[in-house]
Amino acid sequence: MIASRTRSRAESSGGLSRRDLLRAALVGAGGVALGGALAGCAAPGAVGAGRTPVMIWDLFSGGDGALMQEMVGAVASANPDIAVESTTLAWGPPYYTKLAMASSGGRPPEAAVMHMSRLAGYAPGGLLEPFDLDALAQLGVREEHFAPAVWQKAQYDGQLYALPLDTHPYITFHNPTIIKDAGLARADGKLDLDAVTGADAFLAAGRAMSEVTGETGVGWGYQRDPAGCWRMFWGLYSQNGGEYELTPGRPAALDEEAAAEVFEFLQEMVDGTVAARNQDGNAAAARFMSQRTGMMFAGEWDLPMFRDALPDVGATQFPAIFDTPANYADSHAFVLPRQGQPDPAGREATYRVLAGLLKEGLTWASAGHIPAYQPIVEEPGYQELTPQRDYAPAAEIAVFDPDAWFTGGGSDFQNRMADAMTDTLAGKAPGRTAVTRMLSEMDRFLALPNPA
Repeated sequence: MIASRTRSRAESSGGLSRRDLLRAALVGAGGVALGGALAGCAAPGAVGAGRTPVMIWDLFSGGDGALMQEMVGAVASANPDIAVESTTLAWGPPYYTKLAMASSGGRPPEAAVMHMSRLAGYAPGGLLEPFDLDALAQLGVREEHFAPAVWQKAQYDGQLYALPLDTHPYITFHNPTIIKDAGLARADGKLDLDAVTGADAFLAAGRAMSEVTGETGVGWGYQRDPAGCWRMFWGLYSQNGGEYELTPGRPAALDEEAAAEVFEFLQEMVDGTVAARNQDGNAAAARFMSQRTGMMFAGEWDLPMFRDALPDVGATQFPAIFDTPANYADSHAFVLPRQGQPDPAGREATYRVLAGLLKEGLTWASAGHIPAYQPIVEEPGYQELTPQRDYAPAAEIAVFDPDAWFTGGGSDFQNRMADAMTDTLAGKAPGRTAVTRMLSEMDRFLALPNPA
């Protein structure tokens, strides 16, 4: 059990207008100003007589954006009585601030994409509406169609507030030739997870790959990559049985021994042989793509980039460095922003569109994402996707960000956590220093008023 101390809770303001503005500002975890430039839009069908409009906001650019537009087009064609419009806004804190303000003002889109790691900052304050499980079931979307960890993260107060589109985990890419030469491959040429299970075995594997490459064995860039730092730490901390307490009005609490052990392992890993010292994410990726490392920690969304450089690139779930298999992940999910004037016909059409998009998951999977709607994963077409099928089990052991209004993708929380880790990862301070600094930063967030 994690012990905690008591602290008086800061109260949020009471006026409606002031409260809405506070909510919108703080949901960005640090008072980010309203922003989010329009990055692109598509309107597969214009609104006309007898056509119900459904607007969806998303944050997908590049290849992901093109795939989403393809999926929206397919769903629009299958539902000619619905005028579907998809608007893409710039990813980052401004997106979430804009969504909060639209919901507070009662004029939001019918649906929006959200990282599920941000759900705790929206559902408690009435910015979102829960899904009707019966209505989803009528469209062939039920709880049993999702990995338990993903479905649970989509809940708040016993209700479903997010409809998961995918699971996008932090995984292990590998170069098949290098792992074979290092003696780490199975008979079928894929990475032998047993050979990298446990801290000692993993470090030994890294050294074996470094002998093959003549440089380093593992690619991981932590400098100037706050998200990468946090994903690595939180995944390993979960593997090590770490718990947490982030309760407003109380100091933050972690299992400090478990957290320190994680940092001790990471310090051993970034020794200049297993992994490079003082390396950023771009340098780590460049080393991997130029075959100067045999393995790379990155998000599955980097698959298209790595496959361009290494057509036979392999990938698996995150290795079990500590006792409990766990894989840091997040999910893109659809949410229902609170409507100022609810429209039953519009809501029914929205459900049809969102269910249709889930069932277009094979298209989405081509970019590397694991479809959250498991019937897609079970399709023969998905099982032919390599290496996607090899890391799909990561969804079964997914661990998400801690539930707090200030955590999640694109938040200032991850920036602060990375800053707290920097000296330790650089070998300038012991592991416990990072833990102490992280707790201090968590306390700063908990001292702020919760906008919900």
